[in-house]
Amino acid sequence: MDPFDFMKELERQLKPYKDVFPSTSRLPEYGLSREEVLGLVRALRDREQARWQKGYASGAVYHGDEEHIDFLNQVYALQSQSNPLHADLWPSALKFEAEVVAMTADMLGARSVPAGAGPNAKICGTVSSGGTESILLAMKTYRDWARDRNGITTPEIIAPVSAHAAFDKAAQYFGMRLVRIPLDSEYKADVEAVRAAITPNTVVIVGSAPSFPHGIIDPIPALAALAQEHGIGCHVDACLGGFVLPWAEKLGYPVPPFDFRVPGVTSMSADTHKYGYAPKGSSVVLYRGQDLRHYQYYTTADWPGGLYFSPTFAGSRPGALSAAAWATLVSMGEKGYIEATRRILETAAAIKAGVREIPELRILGDPLWVIAFTSDTLNIYQVMDRMTERGWSLNALQRPPAVHLAITLRHTQPGVAERFVNDLKAAVADVKAHPEVQTGMAPIYGLAASVPAALVQEILRTYIDMMYEV
Repeated sequence: MDPFDFMKELERQLKPYKDVFPSTSRLPEYGLSREEVLGLVRALRDREQARWQKGYASGAVYHGDEEHIDFLNQVYALQSQSNPLHADLWPSALKFEAEVVAMTADMLGARSVPAGAGPNAKICGTVSSGGTESILLAMKTYRDWARDRNGITTPEIIAPVSAHAAFDKAAQYFGMRLVRIPLDSEYKADVEAVRAAITPNTVVIVGSAPSFPHGIIDPIPALAALAQEHGIGCHVDACLGGFVLPWAEKLGYPVPPFDFRVPGVTSMSADTHKYGYAPKGSSVVLYRGQDLRHYQYYTTADWPGGLYFSPTFAGSRPGALSAAAWATLVSMGEKGYIEATRRILETAAAIKAGVREIPELRILGDPLWVIAFTSDTLNIYQVMDRMTERGWSLNALQRPPAVHLAITLRHTQPGVAERFVNDLKAAVADVKAHPEVQTGMAPIYGLAASVPAALVQEILRTYIDMMYEV
């Protein structure tokens, strides 16, 4: 693809409103009326919501029911001014956050800790702004813990290649070395490769429950046992599955051990804003013991502005999001989450069966509800583009090239699973009949796979630059 055409395609996707709605690059001399502002925001919403409402998106919106959204909007409005930084003004924000952490910990195995075991056995944590921040906080915690306890100044993280990119970000931000290890034939972390990668500088081993790309749960007991043997941390990234797997287990699905019931698991991340069904902007990071959690905190005692401390990276935080996360958990309850999970897993089973009926496609591993598929005979990115033309927004994967659909409650609506499978069959047939047709993102992903990584990084930086162009 010509570089100019490449950038034009990126711009077309990023800036669909460029010639449709007025742009504002400086403050208007006189402010627009509130009615006009609301009208513009409403018009943008109306153009975007139909796709996810009708179940055309992979992940992105995990609940999406209008009554649920209206309820959370009411909670947000009631707490829109609250800020946990000012606990004297909004002690309610502390109540909401402490209870969100406690409920999440209870769901992920906190009951396995014996009563009276003490603060350094208790499962504890904090609320964060999302899965990436939860992961960053945990990795920063292990860096500082290892430096303080063991004098390690060149800390290393061991993570499978399928672990979230946030671990790369953490390594870059905090001066840590990330050691990526391969997957086995079932797309799980290769335990022997982890064993071989451990060095005196290793501070934490990472496993996913499940991984974002393939929806596969890593062998957490084996990874945790290695961590325990070497006296290091084991972090389970359950951002995607933390609010699905406990209920899938109760429903009788084959869920391998993955949470704090596993000895050696020392921290976890779980996103309330994914399958916890809270609004975007909230997650939970958990630790085995308060001593470990203390390494996450920031405190200072000699600032002229007074005593200052924060549990996470942000100072001021939107208390309304924590209130809405709390409202989601207590209004859903166990029965609500179990029913939502039942619907999702039944829909996923129907979609997996449909994909397996297409001989040109192959599902990667044996996922429960995040379904990655590839093709040994077709360009899978062309298949994805044909699905895009039919309205679908799917996730493109690489190494190997694949596409995935993360099933949400939006997909459990009547007819959505059938529509997906029928559209996928048509897309495959279209690519088979016209393999020469290159449209949409397929050429872009082809280019990314064929040029040096440094050039791809530069393209990504240019992409981000374009995001902020008016």
